[in-house]
Amino acid sequence: MTETIKVAVLGAAGRMGATVCRAVEEAADLELVARLDAGDAVDADSLAGADVAIDFTVPAATEANVHAVLDAGVHVVVGTTGWDDASRGRVVEHLERVNAGREAGLGVLIAPNFGLSAVLAMTFAAKAARYFESAEVIELHHPDKVDAPSGTARHTAVAVARARSEAGLAAMPDATESGVEARGADVDGVRVHAVRLRGLVAHEEILFGNVGEQLVIRQDSFDRASFMPGVLLAVREVVTRPGLTVGLENVLDLS
Repeated sequence: MTETIKVAVLGAAGRMGATVCRAVEEAADLELVARLDAGDAVDADSLAGADVAIDFTVPAATEANVHAVLDAGVHVVVGTTGWDDASRGRVVEHLERVNAGREAGLGVLIAPNFGLSAVLAMTFAAKAARYFESAEVIELHHPDKVDAPSGTARHTAVAVARARSEAGLAAMPDATESGVEARGADVDGVRVHAVRLRGLVAHEEILFGNVGEQLVIRQDSFDRASFMPGVLLAVREVVTRPGLTVGLENVLDLS
């Protein structure tokens, strides 16, 4: 798309939404045409001719928002977490229906994290996973975050588990017999620990261990402004990618 991309922001009054609005307004090739918040209708009228809607709302609302945006004939970029295989599957089915009669298909891009450092950390972790006997994930966020573990940590753990499975690795050693609840969430066999602490923004560590050695991959997001290059990249890319794309790494050249 060579013309200016018109953008609507859902969750515009929130911390991330307000930052996204500023970033869109400052981008020469984007135009902010609508700011929507809780209680606002999501339809063709409220989206005000947007080409792309960006959803930074809450997990309880995001899926319904995506379906409403698709019904309005608009592409969607999603930064809200809380998605699982079932909800993503429903979006795929919806996209197949709405795109069946369209010459240029609609796209949805769901990214657990828009920070380039976070995307690179997840990518490096997936590449490293096959070489280590043990792997665990620690994610650290501010205490106002409503879901745990974070979408980024789940996405990381799933990628690590997939890489281990493809490499034929056995289950990770763990002799824990009591206090299993202290071992964190089990995401496809990878333990994920969630920290909620005032003063944090978004941080992740992926720990790998072999006998006599350890690899730690860590990324830190100190300000929400760090997510904006990834958000704007997603807006520019989603209009050229019909169907569902999960993860910003799929629009970056990380080969």
